[in-house]
Amino acid sequence: MALTAGIVGLPNVGKSTLFNAITKAGAEMANYPFATIDPNVGMVEVPDKRLARIDEIIPAKKIVHTTFEFTDIAGIVKGASKGEGLGNKFLENIRQCDAIVHVVRAFDDDNITHVSGKVDPIDDINTINLELVLADLESINKRYTRVEKVAKTGRDKDAQAEFAVLQKIKPVLEEGKPVRSIEFNDDEKKIVKGLFLLTSKPVLYVANIGEEDMADPDGNKYMPEIKKFLAENDPGSEVIGVAAGTEEEIAEMDDDEKKEFLEMEGVEEPGLNRLIRASYKLLGLETFFTAGGKETRAWTFRHGMKAPQVAGIIHSDFERGFIRAETVSFDDLDKYGSMQAVKEAGKMRLEGKDYVVQDGDIIEFRFNV
Repeated sequence: MALTAGIVGLPNVGKSTLFNAITKAGAEMANYPFATIDPNVGMVEVPDKRLARIDEIIPAKKIVHTTFEFTDIAGIVKGASKGEGLGNKFLENIRQCDAIVHVVRAFDDDNITHVSGKVDPIDDINTINLELVLADLESINKRYTRVEKVAKTGRDKDAQAEFAVLQKIKPVLEEGKPVRSIEFNDDEKKIVKGLFLLTSKPVLYVANIGEEDMADPDGNKYMPEIKKFLAENDPGSEVIGVAAGTEEEIAEMDDDEKKEFLEMEGVEEPGLNRLIRASYKLLGLETFFTAGGKETRAWTFRHGMKAPQVAGIIHSDFERGFIRAETVSFDDLDKYGSMQAVKEAGKMRLEGKDYVVQDGDIIEFRFNV
């Protein structure tokens, strides 16, 4: 399931440093088919402690994590929506991504010049968001007049439905607000998806903090104003603090060095792990497992998918010939400590075609083709 989050940011906010950390901590590509990917795409394993616990109970020859992709987007300057700098490339690259990771600078360092001359995370956010809004508004305005003419004839219901959505979007963009701030019903969502609007994409904000704030990112002096601003202007979005420069160093350490360094900093895990999990969650992604034998493996699926669709992630034959899914929740396996005990407790379930797979399900699919 090739989904990617694009990393955006102004010059010198730490966008490239964060991407470098991601690529250095990247998944071992030899384990995956089609291992050659573009230089600006970094693939990472999604950290999941459940895999190790499953392997304790149901030993396998190897463990395979699921993965997630980040794309390094060309830098942006004011005027990108009009083609300034690498504006056109920047905007097109974002269109190809499923979500946006928006990096803002939240550290002071006189040796690293900020493009606007001062550290101001809110200004960073406004600069990029305004360019995305302006690009979307230009796209909507071009479509608006054309669709309006067809819709007013009354003969094309699709055009009427689209025009109603455009009427809903246009004034919001004119106010400088993103499309994701609008409530749409299911039919409207399908139309919005077909418009490929930049501000309709979900966003995770990353405050690039200093090493001194690693143990308590929320204690960073800029974090309260960032959270307040987002609550008022981009409600529903999340911000996490990550020390990108330090994360780049951590990614190069061996396991013992990494453990020692994190203990010294009073941190349980690298901030990169939190970033990966938050990005994964941002796209409504969840994990199911197959266990035992040659490998215990984590697989990515979208929230709300039914058992046959999920089976198809492993192989199309599994979906085509789906019979049932023998299912155990991770929590039950963890609690009872063996598959035999799970079965004796009546917690092994036989699920059919209408079963909505849950995060943490351990599944063996039965199929016949």
